[in-house]
Amino acid sequence: MTANYIEPFRRHDSGAALPTLPHLTSMTWRHGLFVHWPISPDALRPRIPDPLTLETWEGDAWISVLPFVLVNVGVRGSPSTTRIAVPELNVRTYVRYRDDPGLFFFSIDVGNPLVAAAVGQTRLPVYYAQMHVSGSESGISFSSRRTNVNPATAGEPARESGWFSATYRPDGDVFRPEPDTLEYWLTERRRFYAPANGNTLTAEVSHEPWPLQPAEVTIHENTMFEADGLPVPTESAIAYYCDELPMTGSIPRRL
Repeated sequence: MTANYIEPFRRHDSGAALPTLPHLTSMTWRHGLFVHWPISPDALRPRIPDPLTLETWEGDAWISVLPFVLVNVGVRGSPSTTRIAVPELNVRTYVRYRDDPGLFFFSIDVGNPLVAAAVGQTRLPVYYAQMHVSGSESGISFSSRRTNVNPATAGEPARESGWFSATYRPDGDVFRPEPDTLEYWLTERRRFYAPANGNTLTAEVSHEPWPLQPAEVTIHENTMFEADGLPVPTESAIAYYCDELPMTGSIPRRL
């Protein structure tokens, strides 16, 4: 398989990507799910702002929904007593800016109103959502309902409320995606972009390669595409699970 994909970062001898911006925050991803749908590039391209270019894999664009929990979130080096945990739900696609591939976020729903308001000061498309996450023998249950008002934009009404509810669990051995595979193309990106009042923001994260597992998923409710004004995929999804991964992040800035 081939794709129009270029590595985004400088690399050292081990092959790991090196960050290019100061990383002020650290956190740990837990109990996360990647759900990816192929979609027509023509249907999605109008939602991608200049100067970004929508990327495709073998002719298809891809749109993804990711529920997960971030724990130990805080400024790097800060004591554990100052750190927090927050569930999150992302809707994203795959883009390139010049020679740097990355992720483009249509929305970032956060299960804490104070965090949503604080992150929203960067003008990222952040919404507060009522979220519930629990674990049992059947797997992880994750539910999210976007509220009618978005504290991240000083009370601006959110789009039609987005709902997402799913039960998921790992269903196979852990693997690290290999270059030149779809799994690698969909996950191993370290830079993201997002709209912000007519501008485009960018930031980056740094972490080890994703330890993925095939996932067994039952989606009970998903209106996130309609809520974000996106075309609704009609093809079957592919899904992966990641149990835990520490990472660091930079502060968003304008392109």
